Amino acid sequence: MSIFTLRPWQSGDAKAVAAAADNPNIAANLRNAFPSPYTLADAEWFVNDCIARGEARQLSRAIIIGGKPAGSISVCQKDDVYEKSAELGYWLAEEHWGQGVMTGAVVEICREAFARFAILRIFAEPFAGNPGSRRVLEKAGFTLEGIMRNGVYKNGRVQSYCMYGLLREELR
Repeated sequence: MSIFTLRPWQSGDAKAVAAAADNPNIAANLRNAFPSPYTLADAEWFVNDCIARGEARQLSRAIIIGGKPAGSISVCQKDDVYEKSAELGYWLAEEHWGQGVMTGAVVEICREAFARFAILRIFAEPFAGNPGSRRVLEKAGFTLEGIMRNGVYKNGRVQSYCMYGLLREELR
């Protein structure tokens, strides 16, 4: 497994983010809000937005490998009737896939989120056709709760997505 650390975003991170994120293989597995191509302007907006939002209702971290950002992970607390839940989202530069980095990052940020927020559950919604992300969640202790058939439309194609959940008492 590669050595990584999680840290809050810093204003100087944008250039490394743009280089790591500008990959259609990453964008193909994320919501449309993640642009492709991914430009320096996109990275500057993202980093500045993460910093500006603070940590009152979210944890947003850079995944640092080799001294520079190689990905992103966040847990965002929901509101209204979902206020006891938070959503997990992440991406990682392709050269680090399959090395255990993301599983470790997921476990670490979930531990921090359960310690910081009055939440009972963290959920993630990977596309059903993304076995790597699904495997990350399962290795981190998440349970597949259901498959939402034909639930998303991405790149001109209807796909299913999965609902994974981790309860506070299940955290390892």
